[in-house]
Amino acid sequence: MAVGEYVSVASQTELAQAEIEIERDELAHRPEAELAELTQMYVNRGLDQSLAAEVAEQLSRDDGRALEIHVREELGLDPFDLPSPWVAAISSFLAFSVGALIPVLPYLLGAQLLWPTLLVSFVSLFVVGVLVARITVRPWWYSGLRQMLLGGAAAALTYGFGTLVGGGLG
Repeated sequence: MAVGEYVSVASQTELAQAEIEIERDELAHRPEAELAELTQMYVNRGLDQSLAAEVAEQLSRDDGRALEIHVREELGLDPFDLPSPWVAAISSFLAFSVGALIPVLPYLLGAQLLWPTLLVSFVSLFVVGVLVARITVRPWWYSGLRQMLLGGAAAALTYGFGTLVGGGLG
């Protein structure tokens, strides 16, 4: 999972960097067209044509600032805050490691039956959903139940598939 996350975020970041380079090239080779484009963006946001042209002209005086503004306005990117593939990979590794440990924990502590694992897993899923609700607009109970039900459904499908495949190997 960590490798997949690394490749995914690295590809996303490289694409963003390539788009930023295209914008840098356009600013270097077509400054008048880029100035007109920036002016039109500000007109579209409600500024009068003359004020938009003046703002675009002032902002375009510094090459670095002009590039930053074009990247933000046209691409919706922050050129100074692109995602880090290493942070994504390490976060993914840690999250999946902890997530994989939770259902196994009852067995490591001596459980012989399935129900302790189910209980620990469902409670953990619910708690994660409740924590997610703290940064979203959903009620805690809705987010907790959704996480628990979707995680439970995924676990049931995985268990069912494993039973089907595993039953034929013995």
